[in-house]
Parts: sequence; C-alpha cells; structure tokens
Amino acid sequence: MQATLYLILEDMVILEFMERKKLVVIGGGFAGLAVVKGLKKAPLDITLIDKRNHHLFQPLLYQAATATLSVRDIAIALRQVFAKQDNTTVIMGDVTDIDKKNKMVVLGNGDLFPYDYLVVAIGSRHSYFGNDHFEKNAPGIKTISDALLIRERILTAFEKAERLDSISETHKYLTFVIVGGGPTGVECAGSIAELIQKAMHKNFRRIRTEKARIFLIEGFDRLLPPFHPSLSERTKKDLEKLGVTVLTNRLVTNITEEGVQVGDTFIEARTVIWAAGNAIPPLVQCLETPLDRQGRVLVEKDLSIPGHSEIFVAGDAAHFKFKDKILPGVATVALQQGRFLAKLLLKEAKQSHPSKHRKNGFVYFDKGNLATIGTGKAVGNIGNFRFKGLFAWLIWGFVHIAYLVGFRNRISVMLEWTIHYLTGARSARIIQGTIDENLPKREASAILEAQEIKTLDRENR
Repeated sequence: MQATLYLILEDMVILEFMERKKLVVIGGGFAGLAVVKGLKKAPLDITLIDKRNHHLFQPLLYQAATATLSVRDIAIALRQVFAKQDNTTVIMGDVTDIDKKNKMVVLGNGDLFPYDYLVVAIGSRHSYFGNDHFEKNAPGIKTISDALLIRERILTAFEKAERLDSISETHKYLTFVIVGGGPTGVECAGSIAELIQKAMHKNFRRIRTEKARIFLIEGFDRLLPPFHPSLSERTKKDLEKLGVTVLTNRLVTNITEEGVQVGDTFIEARTVIWAAGNAIPPLVQCLETPLDRQGRVLVEKDLSIPGHSEIFVAGDAAHFKFKDKILPGVATVALQQGRFLAKLLLKEAKQSHPSKHRKNGFVYFDKGNLATIGTGKAVGNIGNFRFKGLFAWLIWGFVHIAYLVGFRNRISVMLEWTIHYLTGARSARIIQGTIDENLPKREASAILEAQEIKTLDRENR
C-alpha cells in the first residue's frame, strides 16, 4: 500500500515539473473564447492574441449601428474576461505570419510567440465579390468602427435633410439601401424602419421622417436563403408592413456617392449598408494549406489542418463538411467548435504521450436558425419545427441574452430592450462629427421662409 502511494506521489511530482505545453489562440471571437474558457484548469500555458482588446458580440452589432444599443453593451475587454484565469495571457497585437516549421506566431512588430498547439479563429470580414471600391460608399457591419460609422451616417442623413430646401435632395438623404437579404440585412432593415417610425417620428420639424424610404436588395430569389421558404415569405411581408421595399433576384452592379445601380434601375441614396457575403482575412494563407473559394481552410475531422495535427482552424475561417453540408459561419458553429477543441486539448494536455491518431471528430448539433424583423416580429426554425411572430421574437431575445458575455452586458441589454419595447426610444443617438462643411449654403430668404412656415404651423395648431 505504501509502495503504491509512493509511486502515485512520484508521478504527480514528475507531472508537476514537466514543461507545460504552450497553446496560442489567434482571435478573441466566439470560437477563440470558447477554446480558452474551456481550458481554465488545463496544464497549459495559453496565449490569446487579438488585434483588438475586446470580444464583440457580432449578432447584435446591427443594433449598435441603428442606435438601439451602445457598443459597450455588446463588447467586453478580453483581459476582464480572463482576469481570474491564471494560465492565460492576453496579448493585443496583429498576427502577420505563422511559421509552421519553427512553430512560431509572428506579430507585426516582429515579436515571436512559440506554440505546441495553435488555434486559428480569426473570423471573417465582409466581401464585396471583387468590387472592393464599393466599401467607401457602402460599409459593412463587422467591427465596432463599422457600426459607429453606419450609425453616424444614418443619424447625420436626417440632420442634413432637415436643413435642405430642395425636395429632391432631401429624398436622397431620406433613402436607405441595404444590400444583402440574409439575417444581418433583414435585421438591419427592420431596425432602421422602426428607428424612423418610432424614435424619429416627432423629433424633426421640417421633414416628415415617415416619408423616408428603405430598400433591401437580395441577389437570391428570396430573403433568408438558409430558412424555410414559408419563413422567407413571412419575413418579406413583415418588412413590407414596416415600409421596407424588398427587391429579390436583383444584383447590385455599382455603388457611388449618389446611390446604387441595380440592373437598369438607379436608386438615389446617400446611405448604403453592405450586408452581403463574407471573406476570410489573408492570414490563413500563411498556413500553406488548401482553401475553398471563399478562402476558408479545408480542415480534417478534428479541425486540424492536413499534415499538422497541432494546428487547428475554427469558426468562420474553417471549411468543415458535416452530413454533406458545409457548416455556415455563424456563432453557434464557432462556439461548438471551440468547446470541442477545448475538450480535445484538455485530454491531450493531461497525457504524457498524446496519441497522434484522434478517434473522435467534431460533431455539430444544429440548434436551428433565428432572425428578428422588428419588435415582436421574428422567424425561426429548429429542425422541421418552424415558428414566427412574438413567440419567435421571445426565443430570439432569450438566446441572444444567454450568449452575451458578462453579467453587466446582459442586464444592460435587457434594460435597453425593455425601454425600447415600451416607448420606442433609442438612447444611442449621438453624433460625434459635424455637418456644416458638407452642406450647401442656404440663402437668408429661404431660412426666413422656413421660420415663417414653422410659426404659422404652430399657430394653426
């Protein structure tokens, strides 16, 4: 008995003094966060590297862009998330190269980080399908900077319209175009419609905000292609009730400062939002491994890359086929892949000689699809079960609150949603810039005439 106890204690001492393996995780999104959080008690030295210092809850980023939520409600500092996780170091830096031969991650300033295991979870950016010049006039919604830029353009459009005398020019500023009829595009269109109808309705004196026009353009034959056709049709009807003009089977051929070219039709609009397509950052090319047409890495069943069992790719950047379907770049896929890798690495970290042949591969559990259209309106499906309306909207809200990182963020979002639901008010309507330099000078007579009209209108009431 004593001999057995001695051997156990000896093994524990040996394991304690063994050099701990190093894990480097690139990206603090859903997949990266899930990996690191799942290895809280693992005998690993973990380094999490992200070019930004925060985790961003992207599914609600459109609400920051449309002034429903503040960006602080949907973002949290990575150092705060892992403040109590002693085996994890957070580094803010931009990874520019991956040296597979020497097992090194290289940052922009030349700093090197060695690894025994590497997880690449760098997410995606919006893709303009070879028309990158569109971005100047049609920003996408992927980062906090994107959301703030779009919010500024939307709110500023109303301010400029209020000061213009020309009806035709006013209509240009009160026309909004969203390109892409997936969940982001649908949710963005619905949110802008409610912003106009509920929050802005009585805030202006010279313009009628209800006359604003919103166009949602989709190249496919229906909205929300991953959803059941009946839900796509319901979404179209709900958006049209909110005043959104839905154009399907239409391709955008050009975007300028004046508006959007859709086939033979030109839509004059000063505010255009891009919500179509994703592209993977070029960093994955450093892995020198096969990619698909969208730039995603073709991974093995355990999410490793061919020939390198120590390098994994997860989330949007991974091309993984499950049951003959390529998994989409959505949060639920990224979270499940991150948790799978955490279990795999935890198991191998506890073994003195990890097996090079892993028996179990990643298995995806489809939790369905959800998309909100507006307050009390949403659509969703789980397997063959389809739901819509208020019930779908409540499920959508519960799921998003549950996945938010940080107790404060959950409480703050629930409070903002409650206020918005009861009053329609939006608290994030702050413009940081100015607009005078971008507006034509108005004649004094026009200003006096506008003031007289306003006075007469007030007296008639």
